[in-house]
Amino acid sequence: MGIAWSRTVLADERRLSAAELARRVAAPGFGEVTTEHVVSCRWSAEREWHDAEVLPYQPVPMDPAMAGLHYGQVVFEGLKAYRQPDGAVAAFRAVEHAERFRRSAARLAMPEPPVELFLESLAELVAADRRWVPADDSQSLYLRPVLYGTDASLALRPAAGYRLLVLALVVENFFGTDAPPVSVWAGSRYARASVGGTGEAKCAGNYAGAFAAQVEAAEHGCRQVVWLDAAEHRWVEEMGAMNIFFCYGDRLVTPPLSGTLLPGITRASVLALAADLGLTVEERRVSLADWRADATSGAMTEAFACGTAAVVTPIGRVVERDGGFAVGTGPVAGRLLAALTDVQRGRVEDVRGWRYRLAE
Repeated sequence: MGIAWSRTVLADERRLSAAELARRVAAPGFGEVTTEHVVSCRWSAEREWHDAEVLPYQPVPMDPAMAGLHYGQVVFEGLKAYRQPDGAVAAFRAVEHAERFRRSAARLAMPEPPVELFLESLAELVAADRRWVPADDSQSLYLRPVLYGTDASLALRPAAGYRLLVLALVVENFFGTDAPPVSVWAGSRYARASVGGTGEAKCAGNYAGAFAAQVEAAEHGCRQVVWLDAAEHRWVEEMGAMNIFFCYGDRLVTPPLSGTLLPGITRASVLALAADLGLTVEERRVSLADWRADATSGAMTEAFACGTAAVVTPIGRVVERDGGFAVGTGPVAGRLLAALTDVQRGRVEDVRGWRYRLAE
């Protein structure tokens, strides 16, 4: 697309010292430690995509009447970049994330950022903050593109102006390193998405709407929520913001994409890698009653969730209002996690072209 870039990069004397950087990333938690720069680009109908910049990380001025703030016209992505054995930096399945970002934008009547702009934005940010890319295998560089309406207008219509920001954070896995299998809350008070809604878009409102259920889960001693379908509160759909898999020996079962589920990039990767490991995969609906019965009988040998932040996370117990049940643990989640991270970190041949090199 040939967009021109402006770069304002911190001088060496204004950057964090090596010692301070090491202190900040020693135990970063998820979503807490940002790097020193941010990418910005704007869109208008007259100029389309313009003013592409690399800037020092700083607060963003905002009009109190900004449309994105009032009407939730905000979409985002989340992907990770990894240091490779040869010293390069590669993002995992960046093109697929770019395409999903475009679909999310279209669902909220926003301009769709070109794939090329998305990829250039990642490369520009990594070029400015390459020293932040972790060498530690327990960490990665999490990249967060976000697009929002910037109009200073409360008119009930799509905004006429937009801003794309890309920030980077040093993270560990969402549940921490070597975390035990998680307990999850299966309540029926709330629903995440319904047919025809925004369930398959990665938009801000989906996450804000989930917080009350997350609080409820914590009140029951659980770290995450199991989402059931909105119509019957019967069928298992997702776990938090992650896709879910059930294991029956060497057979995997996962709910099909129905328009209410986020089409996870990690989900798609697990489906592909499962075949490499000799596993069979079936996409079909699983009810909470089925899960309870099969886990109790031992027919279901394990269950896990997967997503960019959590990678592959085993589920150890499901808590319900009138009780709950244990979920077995087995080798499948660990095998898939190892296969996935080997590709991400460049330890095996990239036969599917999933690694997108951002910096050599």
